[in-house]
Amino acid sequence: MTKQLKSLCAAALLMAGLGTTATSMAQPELPELGTVAASTLSIDKENQIGDFYMRMLRGQLPVVHDPVMTEYLNDIGNRLVAQADNVKTPFTFFVINSTELNAFAFFGGHVGVHTAIIEAADNESELASVLGHEISHVTQRHLARSIEAQKKTAPATLVGVIGSIILAMASPEAGIAALQSTLALSQQASINYTRSNEKEADRIGIKTMVAAGFDPNAVPSFFGKMAAKYRFASKPPQMLLTHPLPESRIADARARAALYPYRPVPESLLFHLAKSRVQVRYSNLNIDHALYLFDKQASSGDPVLRDAALYGKALALLAKDQPKQAEAIIRPLLDGAPNNLFYLDTTTDALMAQGRAKEAGAILKQAQKIRPNNAVIELNLANALIESGDYAQARTILERQVILNKDSVVAYDLLSTTYRHLDMVANRHMAQAELMALSGGFSQAIEQLQFAYRQTRNNPLQKARIDARIKELRQAEQELKSL
Repeated sequence: MTKQLKSLCAAALLMAGLGTTATSMAQPELPELGTVAASTLSIDKENQIGDFYMRMLRGQLPVVHDPVMTEYLNDIGNRLVAQADNVKTPFTFFVINSTELNAFAFFGGHVGVHTAIIEAADNESELASVLGHEISHVTQRHLARSIEAQKKTAPATLVGVIGSIILAMASPEAGIAALQSTLALSQQASINYTRSNEKEADRIGIKTMVAAGFDPNAVPSFFGKMAAKYRFASKPPQMLLTHPLPESRIADARARAALYPYRPVPESLLFHLAKSRVQVRYSNLNIDHALYLFDKQASSGDPVLRDAALYGKALALLAKDQPKQAEAIIRPLLDGAPNNLFYLDTTTDALMAQGRAKEAGAILKQAQKIRPNNAVIELNLANALIESGDYAQARTILERQVILNKDSVVAYDLLSTTYRHLDMVANRHMAQAELMALSGGFSQAIEQLQFAYRQTRNNPLQKARIDARIKELRQAEQELKSL
């Protein structure tokens, strides 16, 4: 769904981290302190604040709205969450298009990973190590504990404290300035408090990672790789400013990993497909150079790396506006693995680029029978139906998708397009309102709903729904201001 993939942006106030792992081995464990943070914020309040910040983030940072990448990252993340302790909220994992090495977590179980992390990882366990660490920041309520400590130091509004602390974790230079301005704290004190959570997140993250079936040795491996790369850098990446990697931390991770018996973890094809996708679509890699690298990788004897390279080559050819050549490469891969969503997405992209939307739709309808309601399949199918002029069927699919995935920017974007083709003016304004609300634009969303209300005639039920939604958004706007 190449044309529909957008990078929206957001005013992010986040919490950075570095991945780690899990276990079920008997060993001495320190007490987990996550439950001590409840005095400052309830879980419900954390979820509410997390929702507000996620909306703002979509409006200000280049969030990757790519259903294939979103589904892959959430599959890994939720595999880890299933093995974590003290999980009090559902988790959502998302990707930000950035060459800066960083990952972060904040209230409401929101975990963001920069594309640079996926590109830097050599295997799925290394990526899982980052996610496991971030999940541990959430389950141990490190952000709430930080707020509790800062509130004791100096009085300030809750929103000011939360905003400056999260920003300090995601963007140290700006964030520490905000902390000093908001709370008149010393820079070193605020940094030290943030760093004090890292050892706990490392320990619990490794435990979770092992329990989920990943390789704990990926933790010291990824740590060591990053430390070596930036050892002499005049300006290390954001992640290492608030999450430094001294030799003691790497050694501790290595010692913890050694406590677990060796268990071979097979290479993940899906990870390498995701990495190829990042290299072509979300990195600064020159497309011709990418083709050279993929050709070189395809000649390796490893079938996983070969198939990932062929997939990357197909994506690169699509980027060079050579869809026929891309189809010749991707179609055999899909024939061999018809349920692979990476292959399905790119095959139908290649067909659509050749003006063969109905053929793409037929393939997607077959996939839909096997995996009904799957977001990747149905969003691609809706896109193909729009291109082939079947707006009524696209509408049915998309109206279902926005119920199943209420935060899907792609679904609302396609639905707005569908309503435009169907000349459903009021409905289009309603879809636009939801898009704006997802990016924190509550007042603009209310304005769109008011347009929709005026365009609605002879439909009292729809008018009532619009009126109720306006009241919900006004309340959300007031709640944000009252934090």
